[in-house]
Amino acid sequence: MKIIAGVDEVGRGSLIGPVYAAAVILNKSIDIKVLKDSKSINKKKREFLFNYIKKNSIWAIGKVSKNEIDKLNILQATLLAMKRAIKKLKKKPTQILIDGNKIPKMDNYKIKAVIKGDQKIPSISAASIIAKVSRDRMINNLGKKFKGYYWSENYGYGTKKHLKAIKHLGITTHHRKTFSPMKNMK
Repeated sequence: MKIIAGVDEVGRGSLIGPVYAAAVILNKSIDIKVLKDSKSINKKKREFLFNYIKKNSIWAIGKVSKNEIDKLNILQATLLAMKRAIKKLKKKPTQILIDGNKIPKMDNYKIKAVIKGDQKIPSISAASIIAKVSRDRMINNLGKKFKGYYWSENYGYGTKKHLKAIKHLGITTHHRKTFSPMKNMK
């Protein structure tokens, strides 16, 4: 029997915090027509689907901290987050489909990259939703402690408001030091 896991990541381009990846094996009972790329649905629907997917699939999250990102680089950190998510699955997939064009090297796993997979493959769409909602919740909690950076609006991405806040308030312990503009700041 073929067990397919979809994998996607979130937080690659953010200036703060960890990168998250999710791996999802959908149950046969799930309605795949409702699954879409997390970026194409509103927050309320994402939250609903997050709970629906968690109840109707085998899923796992892999995270790589901002310190690990600064040590490795964002591509290697993303691949490591994917690896961690895949290894945490309670069932070993026979096929792994990953959104994008890069795959982690993992012995004894059959892995394929699918460009725009989060728009084409339901299990990757599900992984994009699990990863995004999980990371967004973590960033929202951080934002409560670090007011003035607007993280509940920008999720750490380099928006005008966030960049202006960095200029005026400085960098926090959650900013990725190897990313611009932080790498140019002392």
